[in-house]
Amino acid sequence: MNSNAIENKIYTYDDYLNFADNEVVEIIDGKIFAMSPAPSRMHQEIITDIITEIRSYIKNNKGTCKVYPAPFDVILKNNDEELKNSKNIVQPDISVICDKNKLTDKGCTGSPDMIVEVVSLFNPSNDYIKKLSLYQEYKVKEYWIVNPMQKAILVYKLEGELYGAPTSYTFNDQIKVGIFENLIIDFKSFEI
Repeated sequence: MNSNAIENKIYTYDDYLNFADNEVVEIIDGKIFAMSPAPSRMHQEIITDIITEIRSYIKNNKGTCKVYPAPFDVILKNNDEELKNSKNIVQPDISVICDKNKLTDKGCTGSPDMIVEVVSLFNPSNDYIKKLSLYQEYKVKEYWIVNPMQKAILVYKLEGELYGAPTSYTFNDQIKVGIFENLIIDFKSFEI
């Protein structure tokens, strides 16, 4: 097989399941994207702090939503598409799922209610362009892009079929989580 044929191959969830366990990749629109090397300490602290806040809120309010850190497979598929043919498998830094029917032993099949991506130096365009478009297409209700280098957060919320203009925040702000009634995440309280 020539290399051109490999480059033009459209990868699916079926292919993804056959990758070696040490191959950490995502598939977006049928194309393979290697995951970044091990994230920075700050990246991991931000994820831990946000997950802790969300998990505490859910538990204290006897909620049914679940929150998961990467690595956690999210398989995005169209309603008429067989799971094995899905061309979009991602591992968001944080996924919040409120419909337990979407959860499987392998991850989440369908759109999470909220996704948070913490920008890496290695591939910022994935979060700002590719994943923004993908999460809008698959109707993720709320998408946060947290940029530790700029100490900035963009929050996108679904308004009908599309995301509205993002709201910009800094690490000095308190941010209301739109999918919950009264969860506010205070970035000033994070020790990063």
